[in-house]
Amino acid sequence: MKLLVVDDEPGLRQSLRLLLGEEGFEVAEAADGARALERATKEAFDVVLCDVRMPALDGLGFLRQYRASGGTALVIMMSAYGSEESAIAAMKEGAYDYVQKPFRADEVVLVLRKAEERERLRREVESLRSALGAGAASPDIVAASAAMRAALDVVTKVAPHSTTVLFTGPSGTGKEVLARELHRLSPRADQPFVAVNCAAIPEALLESELFGHVRGAFTGAVSDHRGLFENAAGGTLFLDEIGELPGSLQAKLLRALQDGEVRRVGDRNARRFDVRVVAATARDLASEVAEGRFREDLFYRLNVVAIALPPLADRPEDVPPLIAAMLARHTARLGTPKPEIDPDAMRALLDYAWPGNVRELSNAIERALVLARGGAIVKTDLPPSVQTNAPSPAATARPAGELTLRARQGQTEASTIRQALERTGGNRKEAAALLGISVRSLFYKLKQLGIS
Repeated sequence: MKLLVVDDEPGLRQSLRLLLGEEGFEVAEAADGARALERATKEAFDVVLCDVRMPALDGLGFLRQYRASGGTALVIMMSAYGSEESAIAAMKEGAYDYVQKPFRADEVVLVLRKAEERERLRREVESLRSALGAGAASPDIVAASAAMRAALDVVTKVAPHSTTVLFTGPSGTGKEVLARELHRLSPRADQPFVAVNCAAIPEALLESELFGHVRGAFTGAVSDHRGLFENAAGGTLFLDEIGELPGSLQAKLLRALQDGEVRRVGDRNARRFDVRVVAATARDLASEVAEGRFREDLFYRLNVVAIALPPLADRPEDVPPLIAAMLARHTARLGTPKPEIDPDAMRALLDYAWPGNVRELSNAIERALVLARGGAIVKTDLPPSVQTNAPSPAATARPAGELTLRARQGQTEASTIRQALERTGGNRKEAAALLGISVRSLFYKLKQLGIS
């Protein structure tokens, strides 16, 4: 990373040049703002480390003229005691950060490392945007299977509108990823995306988190508190695990959605809000309604547009591109080179049923990257359950003859596949066409269900 140090003290410039040179930075110097401006407009720098107080042209003046000339480097201000307000003023003008003199060497290095990481991420985002093109799907989304392409198509169609959307599907299938994509493609994209897991917050605190409270509303309420509806103003509020919402709050959420306003706990006055609500659940809410655990009127209020995400076992076409995407993301984050995947390891990854869905696959890839040696991921780098293609601990703990919908669904699928194979005389290509799935999906289900 190329760095320009701007300070009128020669000793400080020399110290920083030696220190930062040892840290791997390419360091140039300027004795005042005018010389720095002349140099920075002719050369490309990644970061400018600039003193606030200097003769002729001070740090704030340099920053203004540098930005006006089209300069894009991150500017970090150095402020002595008593000039901190000037540094803060410079940040309001667009400076990235500031360090206060006298500073320790590790303080400067830490700020520069953060700036370096920000620049790396910015360039990566620009590269991805260029590669994807305007309006293309986020790189976090893999939609090779027909089911995911259909879900993404609905997301794209509904994004321009403020319609409430309900994502359903097992845990780990990517409901929040698609919710964020819905927000990114919407007119609200430059406003907040606020997510809350309704199952992760104690019932006693959840109302305050959602709607806020006023000072004195309860013991410990020492000041007014904005709720998540207010924090998401103009943007999107994502209510994950909505099926876990307590009954008392279901009624209050319904009222908020109907009236378009919220009332902080302890407040007599209601506040209007402009928020798009998107919800997600791993539960079958229709069954929850039938059994009296979820309000029918709230269900219909949330279920205006329903988007169902199938488990990863039902869309094996997504597994290879997901592996490639996760390798790219995890290697970038861990700072490791991208390894090859040994054929036996790849076979194990493709054969496994992934009961934990995309989240389990991501964890398995990260684990393999950490354990891999010699530039390749081998089978022994994978989790034991993936190596042996064993059922998950949750699956082995289920009693024989269980009555869960997933178990019954598996039994029905197995019976239907056997009938299709019988009708086609064992021709798997014709059986796949009869079932309305790809041959690859049929092979995957045959292995998953133990059908020879």
